[in-house]
Amino acid sequence: MMNRKFASLMLAVVFALSTASVGFAAKVNCTVDSVDGDKVTMTCKKADKLEAGDKVKVQTKKTAAVEGC
Repeated sequence: MMNRKFASLMLAVVFALSTASVGFAAKVNCTVDSVDGDKVTMTCKKADKLEAGDKVKVQTKKTAAVEGC
């Protein structure tokens, strides 16, 4: 009896987690086309993953450090 309740509980938890609308970050590769003050225009592959109003995190290209004398 206890095993059936536990199994039912586990199935319910797995189902709830699999159908929950959790916001996962989409990884999209972009190229900057233009910069005008605070406005940046980019061309992105797989841009259909984004919607108007989405918050995005932009990382700049890493460059090598310049060593002194």
